[in-house]
Amino acid sequence: MDNEWQITASRRAFLGAVAAGIAATAVTGSGYAQTQRTTARIVIIGAGAAGTALANRLVRRLEGAQITLIDGRKEHLYQPGLSLVAAGLKPASYTVSETTDWLPRGVTLVAEAAAAIDPVAKTVATAGGQTLPYDFLVVAPGLVLDHAAIAGFSLDLVGTNGIGALYAGPEYAAKTWAAASRFTEEGGVAISTRPTTEMKCAGAPLKHTFLIEDIASRTVGQGKYEMHYAAPQTTLFGVPIVSEKVRMLFGQRGIATHYGHTLKAIDPGRKVATFATTDASGATGTAEMAYDYLHVIPPQRAPDVIRQSGLSWSDKWTDQGWVEVDQKTLRHRRFPEVFAIGDVAGVPKGKTAASVKWQVPVVEDHLAAAIEGREGTLAYDGYTSCPLITRVGRAMLVEFDYNNNLVPSFPGIIAPLEELWISWLMKEVALKATYNAMLRGKA
Repeated sequence: MDNEWQITASRRAFLGAVAAGIAATAVTGSGYAQTQRTTARIVIIGAGAAGTALANRLVRRLEGAQITLIDGRKEHLYQPGLSLVAAGLKPASYTVSETTDWLPRGVTLVAEAAAAIDPVAKTVATAGGQTLPYDFLVVAPGLVLDHAAIAGFSLDLVGTNGIGALYAGPEYAAKTWAAASRFTEEGGVAISTRPTTEMKCAGAPLKHTFLIEDIASRTVGQGKYEMHYAAPQTTLFGVPIVSEKVRMLFGQRGIATHYGHTLKAIDPGRKVATFATTDASGATGTAEMAYDYLHVIPPQRAPDVIRQSGLSWSDKWTDQGWVEVDQKTLRHRRFPEVFAIGDVAGVPKGKTAASVKWQVPVVEDHLAAAIEGREGTLAYDGYTSCPLITRVGRAMLVEFDYNNNLVPSFPGIIAPLEELWISWLMKEVALKATYNAMLRGKA
């Protein structure tokens, strides 16, 4: 109970620091534990938000540890900013920095992709032929976008023929705005989609829909465009009360919803999208929808190196390959020296940067405890934060846990289901400073 209180208190302090513009301030419960000496070999796969933040914390926590970070990507991407780029609110450069900018002394970077994991032999092989033994392994490689699952689609189409795909990276987010902006100026029919799989930041397709509709209403004007949201699910958001709020907002703004619609193919020349459909009775079929602007979010899965490692769940998400971990400790259920963090972790919630912020101290705690032969004490409760943008200048600060409970950091001050300027400010201005502090292990 004490640890749960600490995490809740730190969450409130964390967002308080954001609102005050002092995001680099360390917060209660995320402060630094006493340094411990060890010669443990720790390998972290992935230098994204999760791997980098954990590396920065571990290098201070574990004196003498051999910490190796494996990632072949030279650029670090601030992924929460992609939705802003795709709405013309930020340049692509806003989301890009160098991987090495964030790494502390005392961490060895192997600038190669991880090619294979042997959890029995406790080794990781790299694409360059190195074999790295470990005492503890943290897998944080993010996820992959399965664009090939959508017939007729390829990334070179983004920005042309009315096609957008902001998830693909900064360049494609900017090209997405090029396509979307033409729609907002000329009107027509826009379709936003989402996949059947788990996905990073499930609020992103809603944000994009809201933003493009808002911009179109101010440019081409009402009556000259249609907005459609097509999704395989039967709800608009995984948290019921939030889903109902979004449904009401869609209704007020004339955004048509098509449930049970999974994007399967596009014909760029004809500007037609084909969906596999399932109606309320369970009957299946297909449907074609013409578009002037189409936003594509493909299925999302664990990287092959994870899916081929034997670390994935065998009875859940079998088509996606998320790592089999305990949802409270993020420790592997069959290989106790392995942890997963970030997008690749097989837990019911947690594929956002805000989730990573609360996952990292938990993994640090249990890894440090394991080195000393004891059990950790912190638990991840599924905390996820989604600054759900509804208009340029307005957002809802939606925070929730594994049980779909709303867990507002400022109860009575910031209403989670109200469209507020301060919630927009947190997303558009303060969140990046907080994210950067997290990467440094300081928030």
